[in-house]
Amino acid sequence: MNRRDWHDHLFESLWAYRVTVRTPTQATPFSLVYWSEAVLPLEVQLPSLTVTIQDEFTHDEEVQLRFQELDTLEEGRPHAQQNLELYRQNMVRAYDKLVKQRILRKGELVLVLRRPIVVTHRTKGKFEKKWEGPYVIEKVYDGGAYQLVDS
Repeated sequence: MNRRDWHDHLFESLWAYRVTVRTPTQATPFSLVYWSEAVLPLEVQLPSLTVTIQDEFTHDEEVQLRFQELDTLEEGRPHAQQNLELYRQNMVRAYDKLVKQRILRKGELVLVLRRPIVVTHRTKGKFEKKWEGPYVIEKVYDGGAYQLVDS
């Protein structure tokens, strides 16, 4: 695959994403929509239990099975939502362990991380300066914003 034919592989990429179990929900996106696992193309070519069972159903049995699946669909979504909430709580807890709250006060010296919006010159890579300053905190605003002036 190269940059020019990415659109030819889009369907396969989306299929792979939809049938892979996502960590936050502990389910596949396909199963959250249809509440059954997808039948892989390989299972249609090679005899598999899923396809064999479905082939033996009459039309009425298929319709009845689909109605049963739709009834259980609404029961499964809250379970996925609960897994998602637990995952979010775990991520917040892990983030909070790593982040140390730091309160800066007026008059303190600080350095500012350089983040150029547009790079107009050739960068020096890892030897380029990453910080600017020092600056003096002139005013402290709510929400963690600061007004800085040159020292």
